Amino acid sequence: MDTPPKILATDLDGTLIPLAGNTDNERDLHRLVQELAAAEMQLMFVTGRHFASVQRAMVQYQLPTADWIICDVGTTLYRRQAEGDYQPSKRFAKHLQQIIGDFPVEDVARLLSRIAALRMQESEKQGRFKLSYYCDSDQLAHCVELIEQVVHEHQLPYSVISSVDPFEFVGLIDLLPRNASKAYALEWWSSSLGLNLHDVVFAGDSGNDSAALGAGYRAIVVGNAAPEVLIAAQQAHAAAGLRNRIYAAQAPATSGVLAGLRHYMDIRSNE
Repeated sequence: MDTPPKILATDLDGTLIPLAGNTDNERDLHRLVQELAAAEMQLMFVTGRHFASVQRAMVQYQLPTADWIICDVGTTLYRRQAEGDYQPSKRFAKHLQQIIGDFPVEDVARLLSRIAALRMQESEKQGRFKLSYYCDSDQLAHCVELIEQVVHEHQLPYSVISSVDPFEFVGLIDLLPRNASKAYALEWWSSSLGLNLHDVVFAGDSGNDSAALGAGYRAIVVGNAAPEVLIAAQQAHAAAGLRNRIYAAQAPATSGVLAGLRHYMDIRSNE
């Protein structure tokens, strides 16, 4: 077996955060915290949430303290300081600024204002490098097609990432600096620290986790993920010639993360 991983990087909603009313998830969150501490593993949150929302979630769900946080679908990176507060990475922000150059998100928003089906998300969900919209879930594919036409027509240095909110059943669309994503931020971060793919376990459940799940890290696809998320990760690993780096959890959310971590750490339950 490969050497034990050093870092658990995990999505929050639908993955690390216990599902509503799921007492197994709540129990397994406490077990996960204990096993991370025993293994001296670092923890990273990789989420589409903005930073203030992550902070609220940490309190609301009694989440373990993360050493690093990737927010805003991979467009902000925070590191926990010795004093306990978090500071954004100026190096990563500079890197993204180099990608977008003279095309700030405000200019992109003006170009997209003609697409009637798009609804701008709340102001706190926007960012210097993130432009976010809602749309009806049955209009998602069409909206993405229209946005990509605008991006191509104006040669905008942005990529489009879309998914369906599994709780609200609404389409979510983010425009990010070209190629930016959770996976891109995770790769930039791991490279900056000199980490290898096998040093990181990544856990996720949704479409905007797919790139990271298929990037070659040790992956955990939790049991509540849509079948296409698992299939996409398996296909990406197969195309790269990778074996034994995907754990398809039977249990949902938190319990699936715990099962996957035990799989990679070769931890066995004492029960």
